[in-house]
Amino acid sequence: MHFKWNFETPTPEQKRTAEELAEKIGISPILTQLLVSRGITTESAAKRFFRPQLADLINPFLMKDMDVAVDRLNDAMGRKERILVYGDYDVDGCTAVALVYKFLQQFYSNIDYYIPDRYEEGYGVSHKGIDYAKETGVKLIIILDCGIKAIEEVRYAKSLGIDFIICDHHVPDEVMPPAVAILNPKRPDDSYPFKHLCGCGVGFKFMQAFAKNNGIPFSRLIPLLDFCAVSIAADIVPVVDENRILAFHGLKQLNQNPSLGLKAIIDICGLNGRELSMSDIVFKIGPRINASGRMENGKESVDLLVEKDFSMALKEAKHINEYNEQRKDIDKQMTEEANIIVSKLESQRHLSSIVLYDENWKKGVIGIVASRLTEIYFRPTVVLTRDGEYATGSARSIMGFDVYAAIKSCRDLLVNFGGHTYAAGLTLKWEDIPHFRKRFQQYVDEHIKPSQKEAMINVDAVIDFKDISKRLYNDLKRFSPFGPGNNKPIFCTLSVYDYGTSKVVGREQEHIKLELVDSKSSTVVNGIAFGQSASARYIKSKRSFDIVYTIEDNVFKRNQVQLQIEDIRPNSDSVE
Repeated sequence: MHFKWNFETPTPEQKRTAEELAEKIGISPILTQLLVSRGITTESAAKRFFRPQLADLINPFLMKDMDVAVDRLNDAMGRKERILVYGDYDVDGCTAVALVYKFLQQFYSNIDYYIPDRYEEGYGVSHKGIDYAKETGVKLIIILDCGIKAIEEVRYAKSLGIDFIICDHHVPDEVMPPAVAILNPKRPDDSYPFKHLCGCGVGFKFMQAFAKNNGIPFSRLIPLLDFCAVSIAADIVPVVDENRILAFHGLKQLNQNPSLGLKAIIDICGLNGRELSMSDIVFKIGPRINASGRMENGKESVDLLVEKDFSMALKEAKHINEYNEQRKDIDKQMTEEANIIVSKLESQRHLSSIVLYDENWKKGVIGIVASRLTEIYFRPTVVLTRDGEYATGSARSIMGFDVYAAIKSCRDLLVNFGGHTYAAGLTLKWEDIPHFRKRFQQYVDEHIKPSQKEAMINVDAVIDFKDISKRLYNDLKRFSPFGPGNNKPIFCTLSVYDYGTSKVVGREQEHIKLELVDSKSSTVVNGIAFGQSASARYIKSKRSFDIVYTIEDNVFKRNQVQLQIEDIRPNSDSVE
């Protein structure tokens, strides 16, 4: 992968604002420049950014239908009706179900939860799930992270005397299901001020409103915020505004007093004794919660997340970890197969998108394969597999391109579809795939910008090695939690040299462990460049080169930082 480096030089006014802010809040102008670029220009705004307050969460009753949803839940409890908490089988759905179930279970016992089987029932509300609700005497279903398009299913449930409260964050259609209440900030008729909650976030707002209405102290919700942090990180929603508050305090909970199920996963991942970040959730915790839904049934993940006995939780976490190992093997095999297909399809090399299908691929991992292909080829990607007479698939996108809109443009060919800007799911007849591929690619060709097809690294600041210190790193940590809308800052240093001790490492000699100096000081800085061993020969030639990187804690040397190098290129006089 060759990246284009993009750096926007701050204007004189931005520089001046950054310098003034640095004096007021006592951190480096390098970092206040990052604040200014995020639209934070005053001392009070900086304090709110660095210390997000739970008191600043939005009033949940500003969300349309929230009062109706709370009234219906109160009625169900008052009439001792059986309640079913139903959710999607991914991380967002499982954490949402765990959060709502755990909270309500403290006050009400006639409650159950349900996760559909990906292979038997597919995505969203299923007739089998509704039949289970009917058989077990359920009168109210609270559905989380799906349901916004389940018109026929909700109508079927209604005919059986079962009401629905939908808590979703996916883009709704013009016509919505006949539910008692639909909580979704993306509703066109909803004036809720923050539109980017994940499914678990919508579930949290529902519980916040329920607590407020019933005089339950907000402090009873705080132990559940670790679920919010996990879902925000795993579902890749913007870590800004209300999501930033939920993620900040959720990470605090995850580090200080996680729920027993998450504690068991942390143990299994070998993450004990270190400060957990959003990256740990994305790469370690999230995939394990996802794995049971991908390989077997996501209900096992919820069983773990609501478990009250730690020894049992550890046993369940080990079981889910085994699923994750199986998932990784299948994922690797499918990605290799997909790469071979792409490399053979000369006609696809010049297209703006990738649409692949194979009837032998496992339904549970096609989303991961789509993500991998998007990363490798930097094009919107759809990966499909066979499910009876239908094809079911996952789509992933690149920065700035709305893959949901691209799929929606083909809706006349689709049996079902749903999602958001960067990730979507779809179902169509197997024989319609060639028509879909043609239409999808035509839409991408017409709407994608040339710059979106380039692998781009946005550089936040050009600095020298002398600027890098433990204090800078500690101040940089205050910018977390990181994610879309608040990405981890990327720095650039020009004209650096190998100190003479850099070497290739890794089981397959694929990484470079670096010791570097720059042209302006004799400070030796440690770094690691994953998967970039192709640059080793140039580095050892004693010629200068430029690097872009993030600044990380050195886990092997206390009180030291190291660079995680994202890209290396021969020295040039300027950054584009």
